[in-house]
Amino acid sequence: MSGCIISFLLLPGFSFPVKHDRPYYETRGDIVWEVPMNEKMIALTFDDGPDPDITPQILDLLKQYDAKATFFVIGYRLTKYPDIIKREIAEGHEVANHTDHHVYFKTTMRPETIEHEMRSLQTKIKDLTATSSPWFRPPGGYYNDSVIEIAKKLGYTVVLWSWHQDTRDWSKPGVGRIANKVLNNARNGDIVLLHDHAAGSMQTAQALKVILPELKKRGYRLVTVSELINHRKLEENLPLINLVP
Repeated sequence: MSGCIISFLLLPGFSFPVKHDRPYYETRGDIVWEVPMNEKMIALTFDDGPDPDITPQILDLLKQYDAKATFFVIGYRLTKYPDIIKREIAEGHEVANHTDHHVYFKTTMRPETIEHEMRSLQTKIKDLTATSSPWFRPPGGYYNDSVIEIAKKLGYTVVLWSWHQDTRDWSKPGVGRIANKVLNNARNGDIVLLHDHAAGSMQTAQALKVILPELKKRGYRLVTVSELINHRKLEENLPLINLVP
């Protein structure tokens, strides 16, 4: 039924986490899918890295086209490739939390496990980069009230992606399909879902060779999630996000 709240069977002394609909979370500011605005700005986001082969290629392309991005990284990959993370920060990109082990937060997961996955990577990012991002993206987009509340407790807002900008590049659909998905649906304030680690696929990096110059030609600025959200706050005369060093 459209627009209803999704709930679960309650038993004495036990309940599943609740998942409400998008308007519920969006109006409360619990989850960000996109940031509609007047300015021609788009946030490219890359999940599941860093990757020793693909991420440096992506960083080279972003630098070439004066574009910034947000990398939602995985903890165990950060530990293996710390220099790539340092490069992301040094070149003005944003490094955000995508859990320590890429765990899907299904309804049966213990809150302690959810918090450990977030907190462990939070510590690793801060120890490595001396920076902290306020954004968390759950793997696979799985979320519920428990995930939201734990994220808030740790200082995070959940960031997903524009539904019309899910490139599904992880499935290796072809360079043309990835590029066309982004370019044919580009709107002000989009958050685009891409991956810089996708089972060795180079399709995302190849697609960026088409996406980046075309978006720039159309007058779009490619920015971090923080820049996107702060610009919207400026338009609405609201307090800006203070990134903790």
